[in-house]
Parts: sequence; structure tokens; C-alpha cells
Amino acid sequence: MNKENTITPVFPAGEADEVIIRIKDLRKRFGDNRVLNGFNMELHQGENLVVMGKSGSGKTVMIKCLVGLMQPDSGSIEVMGKDITKLDRKALDLLRADIGFLFQGSALYDSMTVRENLEFPLRRHKERFKDRADTETLVLEALKNVGLSHTTELMPAELSGGMKRRVALARTLIMNPRIILYDEPTSGLDPITAKEIIELMRIIQARYRTSALIITHDVDCARVISDRMILLVDGINYAEGTYSELQRSADPQVKAFFK
Repeated sequence: MNKENTITPVFPAGEADEVIIRIKDLRKRFGDNRVLNGFNMELHQGENLVVMGKSGSGKTVMIKCLVGLMQPDSGSIEVMGKDITKLDRKALDLLRADIGFLFQGSALYDSMTVRENLEFPLRRHKERFKDRADTETLVLEALKNVGLSHTTELMPAELSGGMKRRVALARTLIMNPRIILYDEPTSGLDPITAKEIIELMRIIQARYRTSALIITHDVDCARVISDRMILLVDGINYAEGTYSELQRSADPQVKAFFK
């Protein structure tokens, strides 16, 4: 690829070489359907990495393998230096506490208030958050950081789609994760709200110094948020580079993503 006029990823000082997630030769099949066929990926500390692929290309399967919800057929997945395919249940749960997950549909609990939704992960890890006053501070701080301090006693049904996505992000942030996995963060949102969510993701990265893996079909989201991109085709990382590099590619399969 032409290296002129490319975007250089910006990492926190001294952290550019730290690989926080490393996936090697990941393979997963369901019967005769080979979903992942030797997928490789590295996510660096402080980086926003976008993975794009058509429906059925293996993005969701890859994320499920990454967080231990699904076992790959072969390959290795190292998260913060630990091979998750070899961890027992307790060790995997401890590791997951450092991984935030923003679900496509927000996945808020409809029967809980906004406050209770944010308190839920704290209760699951109560050994880390024993002080009720600390819990209150964390809830209010997380909501403030997404611009929703006034929503603590509202129910999810009282929130707009964009507000639900912000509350879900606040629930992710409350554990102060090192890594955030975004699954289609702008899906189902109007263009203005989508832009607000993208900008919020940029702010969050700077404020929390997170590393982010972003699964999206939204080309504009990829353009704005990505330090680097991977195009997933036929179960492999078919192409990799900055947005501007990939956009200039003459390869027909790469060009198809930017139409």
C-alpha cells in the first residue's frame, strides 16, 4: 500500500508497543461452515481498532471467542498476556472485569432504574466495591461522563435510543476497564445521534485511556474513530491499514467496503 499521506495511530506515551490483545490463527466452524479460517489480530494499548465485515463474516463469533463465551476450534487468544482458552472459570471472570462490552442493543435491564443498571456490575464484583459511598460516587461520575447525570431514577423505557446507548456506555465505564469492545455502537441511531456517540467514544478513550475494538458497518464511524482497520473476509483478516490506506486500495473486495 502507498504509505504517503497515511494516518499515524496515536498511542499514549510509552505504550505504543504494548499489545493488549493478540489473536493468532483463530479457527471456528459450524458443520461445513468455516466462519473463522485463520484470523489474526493485534490490539495495542490506547488504540482504536475497527473490524469491518459483511454479515456472516465472523465478527460476532470472533468477539464471543475473545471474551470466552465460545471456544474456538484452534488458535490462541491472549488478553493482557493471558491465553483465555486456558483459563478456568474464576480466572476468566476476573479478566472480564477489565473488559467492557457495549452491546448493539444496549442490553439494559428494563425492570431496573438507570442507577440500578449501573450498580449491577458493582454488585457482581462487590469485593472491589465494598463501600456504598464509593458506589454512589462511581455511578454519578460514570453518568456525568456521558452527559446523563439527571437520569439516575429513570427507567430504560423513558430513554431515547441514544440515551440508552449512553447509559450502557456508562455501565461499561463504571468498572474502569482497560479494554472496551463495541458491537455496532451506532446501529439503529439517527445520523446526528450516531455522530454524538462517535464523539463520545473519542472522549472516553482520551479520558479513560482505554483500548477499543470496534465492530461496525458504519463507514463514517470507522473514518472518524479508527486508528487502524481490519477488513474481515471469508474468515481471515483480508486487509489491514489506516482508513485512508484502505480507502485508496484498488482491490475490488476492499473497495466494496467504501462504496
